[in-house]
Amino acid sequence: MTSKKLVNSVSGCADDALAGLVACNPNLQLLQGHRVALRSDLDSLKGRVALLSGGGSGHEPAHAGFIGKGMLTGVIAGAVFTSPAVGSILAAIRAVAQAGTVGTLLIVKNYTGDRLNFGLAREQAQAEGIPVEMVVIGDDSAFTVLKKAGRRGLCGTVLIHKVAGALAEAGVGLDEITKQVNMVAKAMGTLGVSLSSCSVPGSKPTFELSGDEVELGLGIHGEAGVRRIKMATADEIVKLMLDHMTNTTNASHVPVQPGSSVVMMVNNLGGLSFLELGIIADAAVRSLEGRGVKIARALVGTFMSALEMPGVSLTLLLVDEPLLKLIDAETTAAAWPNVAAVSVTGRKRSRVAPAEPQEALDSIAAGGSASKRMALVLERVCSTLLGLEEHLNALDRAAGDGDCGTTHSRAARAIREWLKEGPPPASPAQLLSKLSVLLLEKMGGSSGALYGLFLTAAAQPLKAKTSLPAWSAAMDAGLEAMRKYGKAAPGDRTMLDSLWAARQELQAWKSPGADLFQVLTKAVKSAEAAAEATKNMEAGAGRASYISSARLEQPDPGAVAAAAILRAILEVLQSQGV
Repeated sequence: MTSKKLVNSVSGCADDALAGLVACNPNLQLLQGHRVALRSDLDSLKGRVALLSGGGSGHEPAHAGFIGKGMLTGVIAGAVFTSPAVGSILAAIRAVAQAGTVGTLLIVKNYTGDRLNFGLAREQAQAEGIPVEMVVIGDDSAFTVLKKAGRRGLCGTVLIHKVAGALAEAGVGLDEITKQVNMVAKAMGTLGVSLSSCSVPGSKPTFELSGDEVELGLGIHGEAGVRRIKMATADEIVKLMLDHMTNTTNASHVPVQPGSSVVMMVNNLGGLSFLELGIIADAAVRSLEGRGVKIARALVGTFMSALEMPGVSLTLLLVDEPLLKLIDAETTAAAWPNVAAVSVTGRKRSRVAPAEPQEALDSIAAGGSASKRMALVLERVCSTLLGLEEHLNALDRAAGDGDCGTTHSRAARAIREWLKEGPPPASPAQLLSKLSVLLLEKMGGSSGALYGLFLTAAAQPLKAKTSLPAWSAAMDAGLEAMRKYGKAAPGDRTMLDSLWAARQELQAWKSPGADLFQVLTKAVKSAEAAAEATKNMEAGAGRASYISSARLEQPDPGAVAAAAILRAILEVLQSQGV
């Protein structure tokens, strides 16, 4: 079965993609009759060296995303994973020559088709009297024994674009740029890893991996790598990659040693989430610095992809100060990241958090039976929520992500850890305030924010009194805060429905002589009934409001959790005979 792609046609996808980039970037122009993009200010390059690169489409943003002042002059694109036509390469060379440039450098990734087609175009251009040089970039560090074809050209090519572009912008001549670029290319390496393959539009995936396998050392055209490894943590995979890349017995290794200074690129191969990319970047920084390597610059993003491949490549380039200046030089290329000209290693990465107000610190005091009773209540609430984790997750799947139980369990575990630090405050206001901070920090999601709002507001009426009317007022204040910021109302199929039903019963506490347990028992039963009734409601707030009511056949998990919390509180208080 072929993969689904958002294209107009398989045959025209490369043309459409390049046209879209040019349409949205006033600094670019298409060369009529060719799949070529050029700087729109070619005339400003008179007397300077032009830089052309390219290759098959499907590696976006490479290479057209790197056209601009300080990087490439133009790009020749082939069909997906296919070398560009000789005629188009030659047309691009002629176009920049006619603009008055003093020579052209072709920057080519080391693939047979690219070498042949760019090489032939160079020969033809030289026969026409146009000065043209060509550098072939091979930065692949996958192969321990070099083959006749040499190292494949991978993401490190983008760094060559940057170095050559800075030199050309500075007015350096063609021969000198060629010489320097060839030297830089020998001081870098790239290694890729992927969780699965990619698929060319109109075709099936290029290779298959089982659920517990990862492909190491693969290229950027969907070809398989040098070996398959078992799925592991990000830290373990990054360590394996860096070990492979820097192993001196590897013929294609990068000569990185303790004390070396490098530019590191963490490149998304197309389908990796930004969350995973950040985790990989963190692992790479820690691993390299742990080896005594100084990371002078870190570039993290999508630079050279392989369509939708869910993988990542790491590139290391050994640098000194002169080379860093070229990396840092200004460019208008749209896909080059805005990286600060500051070393990554040695920079302070954290700031001390503000201390809690002294009043809050002094107020957290434990005391006697009241504190022990509160600890028992909290422990029962925690055990209740942990026991409901799978049930709440199952209810939540109807509305989307299915993590309501997980979120509440995270809160329960955070409370248990907090209780291990010592007895909770005896003051209800202080207890609710402390719980609010804890849940906001540890629970996460909208549930954490809502509970935090509720507890913060509910604590206020309890600062002066802890009578039954004060507890009723606390419920009022908490629910009003939830309504104000959460925008939910009774009947919207949220946790508010359970709490609102309980609130209505707790109003009786404001009457003289009200009975604690009689009123609280009614409140809990009302909350449970309200939670059950939510399965007949159409969601009016929260993520469930985006789901058809016909699919919501179960009660709202938040309402169920809230009712269960109230039931746990009631049972402990009854057992203690408060």
